[in-house]
Amino acid sequence: MEVGKTRTRGPERTYSRVVPGASGRVLVVDDNKVIRQLIKVNLELEGFEVVTASDGAECLEVVHAVRPDVITLDVVMPRLDGFGTAERLRADPRTSHLPVAIVSACTHYEVEHGVVAGVDAFVAKPFEPAELIRVVRRLVEGHGGGGSSSAQPPAAGRSCG
Repeated sequence: MEVGKTRTRGPERTYSRVVPGASGRVLVVDDNKVIRQLIKVNLELEGFEVVTASDGAECLEVVHAVRPDVITLDVVMPRLDGFGTAERLRADPRTSHLPVAIVSACTHYEVEHGVVAGVDAFVAKPFEPAELIRVVRRLVEGHGGGGSSSAQPPAAGRSCG
């Protein structure tokens, strides 16, 4: 198994494990290391290849090299929050098609702003691993068909409804 390292600012690094036959590649963006690891482990157990980033700015730095099938974003992060990250991903023709899921508290405010930013799905924290996997799998499968349109209403996880 190959492991590639991408150097980031500060002492942390972003790791990408090349997994033959993976179900899809997910870029997990969260400033909380424990949450990042929790999401990563749950997705890897289901056969996904997972790359992590600690905030929106790092996500934008690595997204073109990582070429994920789906991006999960926390909302509250330093340097660049989840909404700003989603807006920039949508504004870039190279990433505008990528499905984006917010994994956060899913308040009414977050859902409203997420829809405006072009977010495709929402998973509420604390999340059920099965719900997270269901949402990510649906987004990966939909990505094969050319991505999702921000004009369509986002799919919400059951706990966000």
